[in-house]
Amino acid sequence: MTALVTGGTGFVGAHLVRALLREGESVRCLVRPGSDRRNLADLHVEVVEGDITDPFAAARAVRGCGTVFHAAALYQLWVPDPAPMYRVNVGGTRTLLAAAGEAGAKRIVYTSTVGALGNPGDGRPGTETTPVTLADMVGHYKRSKFLAEQEALRLARAGLPVVIVNPSAPVGAYDVKPTPTGQMMVDFLRGRMRGVLRTGLNLVAASDVATGHLLAAERGKAGERYILGHANLMLEEIFALLARLTGIPAPRLRVPYVLAYAAGVAAEVLSRLTGRPPRIPLTGVRMARKVMFFDAGKAVRELGLPQTPVEGALREAVDWFTAHGYAGR
Repeated sequence: MTALVTGGTGFVGAHLVRALLREGESVRCLVRPGSDRRNLADLHVEVVEGDITDPFAAARAVRGCGTVFHAAALYQLWVPDPAPMYRVNVGGTRTLLAAAGEAGAKRIVYTSTVGALGNPGDGRPGTETTPVTLADMVGHYKRSKFLAEQEALRLARAGLPVVIVNPSAPVGAYDVKPTPTGQMMVDFLRGRMRGVLRTGLNLVAASDVATGHLLAAERGKAGERYILGHANLMLEEIFALLARLTGIPAPRLRVPYVLAYAAGVAAEVLSRLTGRPPRIPLTGVRMARKVMFFDAGKAVRELGLPQTPVEGALREAVDWFTAHGYAGR
């Protein structure tokens, strides 16, 4: 049967579509009219135009699909108006998953984020069961994804075959936007990274995230969450890896949090006046106050999630950004 992918034009979705095609699956992508389709160029996929917030478009897209992968979302750390983000990330998730259930999909995989999970923030890794509430969410993106995940869990309790995956910070090719992690790499490649905050991330190869989606569809339990991640690294360690890969010196200046916060406030004031995204999103600065480490052990044990070394994924990302004009050679 056909597999539906929403968000196939995005970063994770591009890897997911390719993983499905390698497995010989027929792939249908629900794509917004006028969206950037570079990530689907030259791929043998069926494209259905529509919006996940439209019940009729959702019903048309899921018809005849045995497996549904809902990876579409608005992913921005700053928005002039947060209403569309909630409409797409929360309302769209509710609409698309309900349509998949009505159409009789055998398995539905919802792409959440580790940002919707609990995290101690002190270097101890968060897990799928770390306590968390909406009040812990920093910024509209995390809040919207937390609420969307609650919708997915509610529908799973109502009997829908929904499995939830929570990717950490993927790195690799096809990051066309780019994501905040990708933008950090682009800034490094352009020589714009002068200093770092004391924080940490969990990095994972984007190709492993795609494989994790397929494994979740095959082996995951309905109503369960699975962290798709790999290496917990402090920011200094990430830049040290990039420095070894590229020969570009790693930033050495440690930026005090209060200074970064002030810069974020100033950048967002300017963005309110110009309408352009801030160079330093205040939400990103606030998120960086925590060390965002996570434990992917459950996905490794229960799904067989691969753990590709992140150095290779970083090299893939550097090569892709360079080849596509995001940074100088």
